[in-house]
Amino acid sequence: MDHCVFIHSNPKQIVGAIVARHALKRNSRNADKFDVQIIDTRDHPFFLEYEGKKYLRDGVERVWLNDDLQSFTPLRFMPPELMGYRGRAVIIDPDIFAVGDIWELLSRDMQGKAIVARARSGTKGLIDHCMASSVMLLDCAKLTHWRCEEQFRSMFEMKLDYSDWICLKHEDRATIGLLENEWNDFDHLTAKTKMLHTTRRKTQPWKSGLPVDWRPAERFRLFPPIGWLMRARRKLFGEYAFLGNYKDHPDANQERLFFGLLRECIDLKLVTEDMLRNEMKSNHVRHDAFEVLDRTPALAPPGRPPIALPG
Repeated sequence: MDHCVFIHSNPKQIVGAIVARHALKRNSRNADKFDVQIIDTRDHPFFLEYEGKKYLRDGVERVWLNDDLQSFTPLRFMPPELMGYRGRAVIIDPDIFAVGDIWELLSRDMQGKAIVARARSGTKGLIDHCMASSVMLLDCAKLTHWRCEEQFRSMFEMKLDYSDWICLKHEDRATIGLLENEWNDFDHLTAKTKMLHTTRRKTQPWKSGLPVDWRPAERFRLFPPIGWLMRARRKLFGEYAFLGNYKDHPDANQERLFFGLLRECIDLKLVTEDMLRNEMKSNHVRHDAFEVLDRTPALAPPGRPPIALPG
């Protein structure tokens, strides 16, 4: 198929990825025109090869852990290879849920650009000029230099900084078009949102109450001592020490949207109750997930906004 959406994931976020896949098809009037595939770290042995080895991130050496919440991120650069460097692809994180019709993005005029993505918010975008590669529209024929495994290995040779790679800093900016924010809406859900990104990891709705299992950045350009403290914490006490637990999302609508979609996945047997229980035991899904499902009202049928949202 010439048009495909890829969701990259790992075992910790597989439930989110399945829900994301369902939302993409559910909310498109053109679901027959594109495919959706999940790219899982477990299917790519080179990840295991580097477990526990040091790589370059934010200018410092870090240890690669496949059990980290976001170990899937290098797979953002695999879709052109999987497409045979032909056609259009969209790559999204497993915590991004379509509210609008993804075909509008897949079929848009890219105006000759190879990549279309939005800028990161905050200091990452303003100071570091970082692009948000968590959602990218890709013209695969223009990205023949993307070799995911080769680039991944170069991080461990200290030739490629993870943060620069993820921020698209090695791409020619003339080849990158700007994506409207609503296609990668950071924890912001309104009637204009096309794809909701629950990007604040500590408030992902299906993780509430679980111990934090992701590693924060260690470079803070506005106040470097914070980075020094974070590095000291990690070296003295361990990767996840003192990071606390996941919290409830401050926007109840975002919890309602996720669990409404999850309920549909269970009804369609895309996620089984046994699978969900196993994910809860593994601390991948909050332990009160069934109680949240019971109190979550059904979403509006496809073809209408799934929930009533502010303008």
